Amino acid sequence: MDVGLINPFVVSSRQVFDMMIHLPLTLGKPFLRTHGSPNYTVSAIIGLGGAVTGCIVLGFSAPVALALASGLTNAPITALNADCVDALGEIVNMIAGSAKKELPGGLSTLSIPNVILGSHKIQYPTGVPIIVLPCQSTAGAFTIEVAIHKNPSA
Repeated sequence: MDVGLINPFVVSSRQVFDMMIHLPLTLGKPFLRTHGSPNYTVSAIIGLGGAVTGCIVLGFSAPVALALASGLTNAPITALNADCVDALGEIVNMIAGSAKKELPGGLSTLSIPNVILGSHKIQYPTGVPIIVLPCQSTAGAFTIEVAIHKNPSA
């Protein structure tokens, strides 16, 4: 995996948490997911297309999702409702939007964020390495998963 594809997400995640969510974020050592996909309670997903293609997935437990949504809105969100879903979609959108400016190869586009609630597994693009960025915040642990690659036809 090209580190130039991962570092923009590390930088943008820190910026979003510092400036928008107002929670300290500690990123653990990235690792390659070698088997299966974890079973998340809440996932915020956004796709990339163009020069770099794939997806970004933020995986949370329900309490962490609620705390992050509350941090973004600066108001208590106590249920996995429409406000929570909107806030989580905006978090993944801000992280991916900031990172895409630094991706190599020119313009990439973002899909509309999608938030999935309840126990589920993620379907990642076939043949694309999945880099897991373990995260720790005062709200709890979660992951940012980056499954992208340069598009040779772009």
